[in-house]
Amino acid sequence: ISTNALMEQLRLKYQHRPWTETLKLVYFCMDNPLRKPVSNAADGLLLSCMEKIERTLNAKSVFSVMNVLELLSRQRGLTVHVSPSGTACYITSMMFYVEIQLEKDGDVMDVKLAHFEEAPVVCDDLVQLLRMKNYDAFGKILEDLSNMYQIPGNSEMKAKGYLALQALEKDLFSMSLLDRTQDLNRVTEVLNGKVGHLVPRTGGTPMNIEFYISPYQVLEAELNNGSQVCGTKTVVTVEGTDTLHKLPLSPLIVDPHPGEDSNPAFLQLTDELSMDLPALFVLKFHQPVPMSSSSIEEIQRIQISGLKLAPLYELIVQSTLKEKCSEDLSTNKSCFFVSLPDCPKHCYFINKGSEKSDLAGALVSKIPFCHPKCVPSVIEILRHQVAYNTLISSCVSEKHINEDDSELLYFEVIPHKNTSFSVFFLHPVKENLACVVIDVITSREVQCHLHVNPQDPSLNCSNDFIARAVKRCMSVPVVMRAVFRNAAKVKADS
Repeated sequence: ISTNALMEQLRLKYQHRPWTETLKLVYFCMDNPLRKPVSNAADGLLLSCMEKIERTLNAKSVFSVMNVLELLSRQRGLTVHVSPSGTACYITSMMFYVEIQLEKDGDVMDVKLAHFEEAPVVCDDLVQLLRMKNYDAFGKILEDLSNMYQIPGNSEMKAKGYLALQALEKDLFSMSLLDRTQDLNRVTEVLNGKVGHLVPRTGGTPMNIEFYISPYQVLEAELNNGSQVCGTKTVVTVEGTDTLHKLPLSPLIVDPHPGEDSNPAFLQLTDELSMDLPALFVLKFHQPVPMSSSSIEEIQRIQISGLKLAPLYELIVQSTLKEKCSEDLSTNKSCFFVSLPDCPKHCYFINKGSEKSDLAGALVSKIPFCHPKCVPSVIEILRHQVAYNTLISSCVSEKHINEDDSELLYFEVIPHKNTSFSVFFLHPVKENLACVVIDVITSREVQCHLHVNPQDPSLNCSNDFIARAVKRCMSVPVVMRAVFRNAAKVKADS
């Protein structure tokens, strides 16, 4: 049903009733479902309709902006107060409040955030979101702020959790400065920094760590002057738990200079510097990261519970398709067509392996920990895994059907244990199979081995050449194009 038709039906239904009665009904419908969790489908449908009506208004007046802010806040269990002048809105909880100052035409003047027993500070990020009417992002920040205090106990216990998060953030920032030089650029810091490229928490935006960026993302940023392409990030926050964990309440790094092993020295976690809290620090991902069982085992001393194991390649394919073309997660496609310039189209068959422990993996949404010293090693494991995932996902495309009859080059990608895999293909000259084994040692080191039948002509590609090509592009199709180009030169010479 169209919006116009819906509004006409509403007008006809209530045209003989006083406006004050209709206004009371609208407010009742807006408030009532939001004071309790959505319990059934009917409530959810009503809530969805109210959201659509608010968005249709497009917040063109101070009244409609206030309505949107009230709706967003009450959805997240927060209390809303409007000043007598009607131009100031206070979104409050037991532990924080957000103050929003509006012009009479609904334009946002100022936004301030105050945490428990702290003075309010101006939040430019929230100002920009509200001025752009990006209410989804603003609502997400309100949700993050609320979740930060979802720690069992009274307000004092919740405040201690916030103190612990502040202490962690200070230690992570100190670690980010350890290997920083004056001419260090962002990409180098992302790929090599002890804690990646760290962006401190500002206003409502939590601290985040950018820890991997692909060569193609770097190239895209270079070609588009002034643009900043974002790599893979994780958010640093704190979450409540059912059990107690000893968390630091003050920074543990006192000497900013690293020791002989290039790692910072931490103070002992004494009772004076820490407290048992029903909470844990968390590295949280915007999208779940497919991780191999071996990578998970490396960080298993930090308990990651509730994981469902599946073939790792299946998880990588599903995550890549979801990112590239919003493909349904239930897809079982394993054949993909990749087009490259100056090259026949590639067809990749991805052998998804099995659920054996060395070929299995899981989608990881967050990694809990309780000490800042855990973060550098976890970041390195994540870099390693995401670099590997990048290579496999380069063989995945939204094209599952060949739309033309042009020449095709066929490849099969087969997983090995840990972070190595093989790419099988037909020798360009003979009818025998050839194979490239790619072993991702770390996010910065790759080893490659080309195997051909001893009786077949050389492909004019050394192992070192292939390894350099992999590190330069982190794309299997681009590397295989280079291999076939070199083979074509040998064929032409012979």
